[in-house]
Amino acid sequence: MTKREEKRNLETIPVGSLGIIPLEGCRPLGEKVDYYLVKWRTERESEHKDSLAFSGYQRNSYILEAAVPRFGSGEAKGVIKESVRGSDLYLLIDVANYSLTYSLCGHENHMSPDDHYQDLKRIIAAVGGKARRITVIMPFLYESRQHKRSARESLDCALALQEMVNMGVDNIITFDAHDPRVQNAIPLHGFETVQPAYQFIKGLLSHVKNLQIDNDHMMVISPDEGGMSRAIYIANVLGLDMGMFYKRRDYTRIENGRNPIVAHEFLGSSIEGKDMIVIDDMISSGESVLEVATALKKRKANKIFVFATFGLFTAGLDRFDRAYTDGAIDRVLTTNLIYQTPELLSREWYISCDMSKYIAYIIDTLNHDTSISDLLNPVERIQSAVARYHAGELDI
Repeated sequence: MTKREEKRNLETIPVGSLGIIPLEGCRPLGEKVDYYLVKWRTERESEHKDSLAFSGYQRNSYILEAAVPRFGSGEAKGVIKESVRGSDLYLLIDVANYSLTYSLCGHENHMSPDDHYQDLKRIIAAVGGKARRITVIMPFLYESRQHKRSARESLDCALALQEMVNMGVDNIITFDAHDPRVQNAIPLHGFETVQPAYQFIKGLLSHVKNLQIDNDHMMVISPDEGGMSRAIYIANVLGLDMGMFYKRRDYTRIENGRNPIVAHEFLGSSIEGKDMIVIDDMISSGESVLEVATALKKRKANKIFVFATFGLFTAGLDRFDRAYTDGAIDRVLTTNLIYQTPELLSREWYISCDMSKYIAYIIDTLNHDTSISDLLNPVERIQSAVARYHAGELDI
């Protein structure tokens, strides 16, 4: 894998000197990405490495120091502490990291997605148009659940995308956007929504033994109609059947900003005795996915594995602990694209899927102005991982 990627990138000239600015909430992920880039570029051989076009190509770190200091009133400013002129900049941001705090008139205030997004704009403003190109890597797309208008309400995600490109951002890379059609807000700019399907499959195969990945023993489930495309992709790549639930809602009431779910109705063939892969874009409170898992168990499903790109766990982990103890779920897999609490990482039922190497591949490839199409469609890698799993050769 590594050799293939590096060979492809050898002869093309970088767009500009590579610079990564991970905002504070995304610092751990940014440092992991930086580790891979330093490693690959140190090992990479190229006859052009000493030419002017490759100036600054090999460095000890590609992270540029930046900060967003705050005043006592809670106001802030973005500061970049080294030159970015002519650089190919990649800004990494985790708008879902609520662990960071700041002082607001003496009170401790946890950072909200709005705070993180405002800090991103401050850093873009600090660049001052001097960079060659700016790419924002925002795994959890800001306000992505407010993607359509169903009454007199704001279209926050579309506004944010337009605001970023108006400030000089050239490309936006996100992961598993709630609705990819939000890219229609910026039709003349780059917008990629990346699926972590390969990392989920590899994470599952690396931690669970003796799985039989065929149509008779496994099935893919979409917990709602909105996530059908994810389930169809995984099912087709693995050669499995799929089913789905649709949410029957009570449209006469609104609770917590939405119509409450009355029941989850299942559409699909028999699931008796089969292992289930339930795939969704995010776990918010977890109520919905656990109801689906319970409904699958009532239909005599065997093991249940939950895949979700973003594990928010907004209502805590207790309900997942109970579901695991009761046998309703076997494993929950989410990525490290957003903040993970130490408590979550310590849970027996939890598997973390590391996305840092994948992001490093994307940054490395884009910096060389090379196509990332094969990175966005990992069919070969998934099927190779399954073949190695069956042969007992998958690294664990």
